[in-house]
Amino acid sequence: MKCTTRLVGFVLLALILFANALCLAQTSKLIPVRDFFKNPEKAYFQISPDGKYISFTQPYQSRMNIFVQARGSSEAKRATSITDRDIAEYFWKGNERLMYLKDFGGDENFHLFAATVDGSKETDLTPFAGVKVQVIDDLKDHDTDVIIGMNKRNKEIFDAYRLNVITGKVTMVAENPGNITRWMTDHDGRIRLAMTSDGVNTSILYRETEQDTFKTILTTNFKEDFSPLFFTFDNKQIYVSSNLGRDKSVIVRYDLANAKEVEVLYQDPDYDVAGLSYSRLRKVLTTVEYTTWKSVRKYLDKETETVYAGLEKKFPGYDVFLTFNNKNEDVFICRTMNDRTLGSYYLYEKAGNKLTKLADRNPWLNESDLAVMKPVSYKSRDGLTINGYLTLPLGKEPKNLPVIVNPHGGPWARDVWGFNPEVQFLANHGYAVFQMNFRGSTGYGRAFWEASFKQWGKTMQDDITDGVNWLIKEGIADPKRVAIYGASYGGYATLAGVVFTPDLYKCAVDYVGVANLFTFLKAIPPYWKPYLDMFYEMVGDPAKDSTLFVATSPVFHADKIKVPLLVAQGAKDPRVNVMQANQMVDELKKRGIEVEYMVKENEGHGFANEENRFEFYEAMEKFLAKHLSN
Repeated sequence: MKCTTRLVGFVLLALILFANALCLAQTSKLIPVRDFFKNPEKAYFQISPDGKYISFTQPYQSRMNIFVQARGSSEAKRATSITDRDIAEYFWKGNERLMYLKDFGGDENFHLFAATVDGSKETDLTPFAGVKVQVIDDLKDHDTDVIIGMNKRNKEIFDAYRLNVITGKVTMVAENPGNITRWMTDHDGRIRLAMTSDGVNTSILYRETEQDTFKTILTTNFKEDFSPLFFTFDNKQIYVSSNLGRDKSVIVRYDLANAKEVEVLYQDPDYDVAGLSYSRLRKVLTTVEYTTWKSVRKYLDKETETVYAGLEKKFPGYDVFLTFNNKNEDVFICRTMNDRTLGSYYLYEKAGNKLTKLADRNPWLNESDLAVMKPVSYKSRDGLTINGYLTLPLGKEPKNLPVIVNPHGGPWARDVWGFNPEVQFLANHGYAVFQMNFRGSTGYGRAFWEASFKQWGKTMQDDITDGVNWLIKEGIADPKRVAIYGASYGGYATLAGVVFTPDLYKCAVDYVGVANLFTFLKAIPPYWKPYLDMFYEMVGDPAKDSTLFVATSPVFHADKIKVPLLVAQGAKDPRVNVMQANQMVDELKKRGIEVEYMVKENEGHGFANEENRFEFYEAMEKFLAKHLSN
């Protein structure tokens, strides 16, 4: 097995070197930083239910707003006029209205707004201060109503409401007794399932009709995955992503009345399988989706497979996705992309198998000027296989390069293959970019995930360090020019990196990162409190694990830091409170460590506004150039 692992690692590395060799003849073109981070020309295309209109977002006064044009026309009209925050998430409600979610300065208290297609009226349908809205069911078959969750009555929990988007009338349809963390409707929009949590154990509650009382049919520990996806088409059973009795999650059909698994639809021996799609019109399952080193799609329906096969033939070298469609499912939005481009949008009409280009998302970026993202793997010091990605700067030999180590956030998330503006920006400026799915990253099974529990700053950090040392051993990284940059948990890993391995990095960039585990868990949003016991088991208990927290919180070890830092933070961040950055910066300044500190009053967990992104990444460009130059 050891020989096999070494061989796989060697083959992957050889592929990287070969791919990069093909690019050596190309001249690397330095691209302005803003080109990577400015708002797209047009994005998020959708189709009205009747198929007569196409909607999309594009900049208006530097903010992404919704525009609408008649299908077949090139003339668009602005439906919204938001100037403080971009609109990223929206959907159609009937053929005359668009719904969108928007927060206030990054506080993540999203409200639900409605806008008419002609732009004549915009309305905040949930104008309640400090309230966060969740869309439970957009009720595609109903022209005026949606089911939403709101923490209006109690900031820690979400009740379910039926909202009429024309009259604004809100009616509670399910009151949260205090422990429900998710509501789920059937295909007729009736709330039939609920998930509860006591902080550690999760229960599935089921009722046959909305007049019945919920009954518990299954209780699992939070370490076990049982994630309901949607009901079967007769509304009697559900499809679930589950790892009950397994290490990897699989797609199963589950009998609610008898509380038992009845069929495994799809599984993979090496990766969690969590995605399942269906045709609402034809009432058939269409695809299973999951991620290996890149996204994988398996077909359950011949018609869907035939459509995709035809599209993939037209777009070789690109991933192809059908993202939105009309109610008749004969008109679709088609999206293409790969690791070097955010691609283009097309209108696909089944009749005549017709494709019409709608827009390039970022036409100012030429993919031939950008770098290839390749999968790599290496062994951790205690024998785990760690998978990741290495992006080498175009036109450079993979030898003795300055490297940016980029651990992902979450931490219970993962990096994936695809276009990443940060990675491409750094590679274009001459840096190799190294991303790794350290233990705890999702998609690799339960055991790999659980291996991260109470390991912040410990074996999770070792996985990152071992990857850096692997790059140095392979001769790719110049050991004197290695920097670390990350956001959220990646920001914590950045601070931990310069604290616990102070001689490994030349400089560091911490973006909305955790510095103090005590105050981090104390300042979590109120609606995270039902999960607090789970956090105590996964991260640690501030009381019982105080010794661990002192040992692994970077703020208490600022005296070990030897290198300059750039720290960026949103003042309204509800997840990683601004006090995290303030504490760290204060400690660094006390000790005379060089630190640049950027705080944005109108941002939360990451910078959403274009001008703030520009300032941050331009500061990063100068910071890295200053400290990683030869």
